Amino acid sequence: MRTYRDLFRVPEYTPLFASSTVQTTAQTVSALALGTLVYDSTRSPLLSALSMFGGSFAQMAGALTLLSAADRLPPRTALATTALVFGAGTALLAVPGLPIAALFAIVLGLGLVASLGSGVRYGLLSEILPKEGYLLGRSVLNMSVGTMQICGFAVGGVLVVALSPRGTLLTGAGLYLLTSVMAVAGLSRRPPRADGRPSVGQTWRTNARLLSSVPRRYAYLALWVPNGLIVGCEALFVSYSPQHAGLLLAVAAAGMLIGDTVTGRFVPAHLRERLGPSLRLLLAVPYLVFAAGPPLPLGAAAVLLASVGYAATLLLQERLMALTPVSMHGHALGLHASGMLTMQGVGAALAGGVAQVASPGAAMAIMGAASVVVTLALAPGLRPLPGLRPAE
Repeated sequence: MRTYRDLFRVPEYTPLFASSTVQTTAQTVSALALGTLVYDSTRSPLLSALSMFGGSFAQMAGALTLLSAADRLPPRTALATTALVFGAGTALLAVPGLPIAALFAIVLGLGLVASLGSGVRYGLLSEILPKEGYLLGRSVLNMSVGTMQICGFAVGGVLVVALSPRGTLLTGAGLYLLTSVMAVAGLSRRPPRADGRPSVGQTWRTNARLLSSVPRRYAYLALWVPNGLIVGCEALFVSYSPQHAGLLLAVAAAGMLIGDTVTGRFVPAHLRERLGPSLRLLLAVPYLVFAAGPPLPLGAAAVLLASVGYAATLLLQERLMALTPVSMHGHALGLHASGMLTMQGVGAALAGGVAQVASPGAAMAIMGAASVVVTLALAPGLRPLPGLRPAE
């Protein structure tokens, strides 16, 4: 499977792609609206950043309790149900006069549910596509994320002005409802990938098995930590430039789209391992320019260039799948997504805390430098593994 035409000929890939695209739009529009709503009412960079990414903290709680369900629930039902929960939660966030504490409780609850949804979706992807088509299929999903974030942040910025942040949140809730309908209408019934009932004990046992492998541990750390630190930079866009936050977020999404397009479609398999280290450094180094308080065009160019480096995540996911048994793919990908989003929440909190005592630009440069240090420290454990094949 080498072309986009081959990919979209797979019957269930198109509805999975479409529902994922609409859900990404809902997340993007809602996140910008919520961050703007909180910043307008509190004028706090920390609370604004946490409102956009703080739900990620609950991801690890979900990874420790719910994740065994990712391979033990019918995928279509699970995807439709989680989208409905997100729609209801997003509508609640739009309630006027909602206390900040209640708002963050809802955000954390939605983060808990999200830990299951990612594992179900990407586990289903590995089931729908043949092994050789996974990288291309995942890259196209990532490209749709980039495209919809560009559109979503741009449209979200317009909606926030035209409808108010609360009206934009209700728009996001409607998009989540549409996601649920599309999943039910387009995906076929499939049995769970693994036997047994989901439980906290089974979740712990599978997590322990996944993390018992040293190569997998390095892959997970590389997927989680550098990415999370850079998302901390992105969480400061609202406080760095309130009038241009939507533009900076859209530029970041455009860079991610470029990186995933080139890496997923045009980079030969034998060059991917060599490209990975450079991409992991590219993700962080351009943010160092923010220490000098660059003008908006230069800052936007740095964000665009850095975001191309997100393609390193695509290559690390391929490495993780090759190291993991098929029966554990949903759980493994869910653990990746939950850990990554948890670290994004940590990164947002760290960046917001630094920005409280320094300028947002200085905080972004500090987070970029920290990401470089972590990337270099992990490099020895991410060397190419000769003859790597999917795990049994």
